Amino acid sequence: MTNMRKQENDTSSSVSGVMQDIRLHIQAGYPLLYLVSWEEERVLQAIEQIAIGDDQRKKLWVWTETCGLKNIALGEADRSLTDPLQVLNHIINAKDKAMFVLLDFHPFLVNHQVTRRLRDAARALAQSGKTLILLSPILTLPDELSKEVVVFDVDLPTLDELGGMLDQFIEERQSAKTTKLKKEQRERLLKASQGLTLNEMQSALSKAFLAHQKIGEGAIPMILAEKKQIIRKSGILEYFSPDETFEEIGGVASLKRWLAKRDVAFTEDARKFGLPVPKGLLLVGVQGCGKSLTAKAVASQWKVPLLRLDLGKVFSGLVGSSEENVRKAIKLAESIAPCILWIDEIEKGLSGSASSHYSDAGTAARVFGTFLTWLQEKEKSVFVIATANDISLLPPELLRKGRFDEIFFVDLPGEQERQEIFHIHLKKRHRSPQHFDMDMLRQASDGFSGAEIEQVIISALYDAFEHGRPLTTDDVTRSLRETVPLSQTMAEHIAALRKWAETRARRASV
Repeated sequence: MTNMRKQENDTSSSVSGVMQDIRLHIQAGYPLLYLVSWEEERVLQAIEQIAIGDDQRKKLWVWTETCGLKNIALGEADRSLTDPLQVLNHIINAKDKAMFVLLDFHPFLVNHQVTRRLRDAARALAQSGKTLILLSPILTLPDELSKEVVVFDVDLPTLDELGGMLDQFIEERQSAKTTKLKKEQRERLLKASQGLTLNEMQSALSKAFLAHQKIGEGAIPMILAEKKQIIRKSGILEYFSPDETFEEIGGVASLKRWLAKRDVAFTEDARKFGLPVPKGLLLVGVQGCGKSLTAKAVASQWKVPLLRLDLGKVFSGLVGSSEENVRKAIKLAESIAPCILWIDEIEKGLSGSASSHYSDAGTAARVFGTFLTWLQEKEKSVFVIATANDISLLPPELLRKGRFDEIFFVDLPGEQERQEIFHIHLKKRHRSPQHFDMDMLRQASDGFSGAEIEQVIISALYDAFEHGRPLTTDDVTRSLRETVPLSQTMAEHIAALRKWAETRARRASV
């Protein structure tokens, strides 16, 4: 195997958790193991260490349909054993105590003859000193094998292993232009790399080195680009690369302070200090007041990936696939951690969970239960930001303490906040706020949300452009008079929302 000897020490320590468990099962005589992982080379390195470390120093054989059965230590290969039934027969009849790893064997498990022969192997290999290991990126397990096979999910590389890869990469490319990474730079780079395989990380580092002729924080965008590819191929999550910052959010000063304190919450220093990993927050409030914008700004401020979970994509027409989709989304988000998982208008996706037993055989309720359990128990650095406009549709279980770190109520902006919002949007459109009567604008915009103020300015720009003159305060105030804000059309709903938030949520504004 390429680089197997070179990295064996790092590998044995980096996957020690799950591989120690696998080692115990092998020593206890479990005949059939199923390892789920994309990283064949890395897992084979760890299995080789188990084989070498065994008291009897077992041989390690690796099988592929294309190359047959190969002895890893000697390089000997039997290319006649490419048929799955043939190799199973060979393993059953083999005299030596050994470990046999079958790569990508999952497509053959739909064949009833292969399934039957694996069950035969489970009995034949018991107490024989032989172990049969299936290694595949996909878990395909027929019901007939559920009692014979032990399944292990091999985690992606740990920070220690990623650090070993980074150190090795820098050492191999030492030059006058290669500077030693500072502790903070190294930690940020490794945190950004979490969720990548070693090969993916090496590719990203190579690309960064070619672009900058050194490895520094300039490698982080390359690494995040690799993560974007992973998300894009999932089909369930969307990857965002936001440019928004806290400076582009008008008002919500209390919410911004709360988030700023947690900027360093994902670092090792925070863990050593005793701080737990933040779980997330729920933003409820009036539409157009910056809830979604906040999610984007936090990701940009914290320099972590922003993943959007569309609950509509989770619910699929195939029986059982919705539950699998939410588990897949959770697992993918955890593999990318640290990251932000953004669920926009969560009430629309979960509103039917209570009555789903009568409408969809309980699918929505099971998906909701899986998601709630994960919110409560999750340990990975996945910060969840959920937004909701209609709290009457939110299941009460979601609002229980422990699901989120905090629930914030985002109300319509006050006078000073509206002035701040006018400043932001005028500057964004290359206009100097000093040329406008801000006192008049903030008073005339009473009851307007941030999104409505933005649209008012855009409408006024169209009017000024049509007449071929600069934008003026009169243009903006005229556009304000012509707009009916949501606070008027949904006055009763907003009043009920404010009453609910008085005792159940923390105000996002001062």
